[in-house]
Parts: sequence; C-alpha cells; structure tokens
Amino acid sequence: MNMDLIEKTREFVATFLEGEPSSHDMSHINRVEALCLEIQKEEGGDLLILQLAALLHDVGVIKEHEEGGDHAVYSADIASEFLSRTGLGKEVIEAVTGCIRTHRFSAGEKPDCLEAQILQDADRIDALGAVGIFRAVLSMGALRMLKHTTGMDKGSSKRTVYIEDPIEGFNEYMQYKPFTIPEKLNTETAKKIAKERLKIMRLYLKILNNEAGNSKKDL
Repeated sequence: MNMDLIEKTREFVATFLEGEPSSHDMSHINRVEALCLEIQKEEGGDLLILQLAALLHDVGVIKEHEEGGDHAVYSADIASEFLSRTGLGKEVIEAVTGCIRTHRFSAGEKPDCLEAQILQDADRIDALGAVGIFRAVLSMGALRMLKHTTGMDKGSSKRTVYIEDPIEGFNEYMQYKPFTIPEKLNTETAKKIAKERLKIMRLYLKILNNEAGNSKKDL
C-alpha cells in the first residue's frame, strides 16, 4: 500500500515538474528524498510522512514561476488535494502539508516537528556541495535568461542573480545562502553532511576567484 502510494506520488510530481527550467526539477526531488531517508536513519521520524513531503515539497514551483507568490504554499495545497484522493487519513495529510509549508529557505520558517525539520534540512543541504554549485549556476542562468527574454525577474533573487558580473553575483550568492546554511540546520546529522559539502564549495570558490583574478575575495 505505502510503496504503491509513494510511486503514484512520484509519477504525479514528475508530470507537474516536466519542463521545469531551473533547479527545482525532478532530480532535485529525488536527491531531497534520498537525503531525507539518510537523515531519518539517524534521527528517526515517520517515514511515510517524510517521503511524501519530500516528493511533494516543490510541486507548486511552476505555478510560482507563472503567477509569483510562494511555491511552498502552492505545493501544500496541491499536495493536500492529491493526497485526499488517495484515501490517506486526514492527520497524515495535515502532517505532510505542514512539512511542505515550512521547508522554504528564504521564508525563514521554523518547523515544529521532526519530519518537517528533516525535510527543511534535506532541502537546504541540496544547495551545498558539488551539486549545489551546479544548481546555483543553472538557476542563475535560467533566471537571467528569463529576464532577458520576458522582462520578468524574481524579486528574492535580485540581490545576486542580476549583478552585471555573474562571477561577482555567484560570490555574493555563496555568502548569503550556502555559507549561512549550517547555522540554520535543525539536526546534528544534517550539520555533519553540510560541513563536508561546504569544504568542496569553498575550494571551488577559491579556484574560481583565482582564475578570474579575484584572489583577494574573502571566503
């Protein structure tokens, strides 16, 4: 029953995120799910709630691209509607949507249950390490192109994405997002993972700035 529900949910999310142009695609979903499972092994928590929340946490991101607003709220609403058709109990659905509503980095939400803490941690960790670098560059490129072609910009991203020199923008992005993540994590397991991933990012940024002639940048 649970495995069937997980796979149906995975298929449902994949149809929603088909064509997602930035870094909240299905590969991100799969990585966050895997990180949630890794953290849950050490920290505990309800596996079904956690896995459903991980799969559905960004299902509203396309709507955010089209209409603005907060994809965490959209995702929770879509998740609630989808899960209510599966016969899942109301308490489980509310637990899943509660996790989703508090996951977003920029919203500064404080999750109030272990499953929500783990989801928030896993989502933030996916912005770290080699894959974090890849996601940042991909997302910056997509957002810069979106503004170039349509004139639309993402208000929360103006600080770094639209700086004229993209390398300077990347440096500022690293300072205000990845390098601040460890202090905002909830679980000890997540903090250990983050510490290792940040080593890679600091090394990459040092080499990037050396090659770009910005060797005096403070890391």
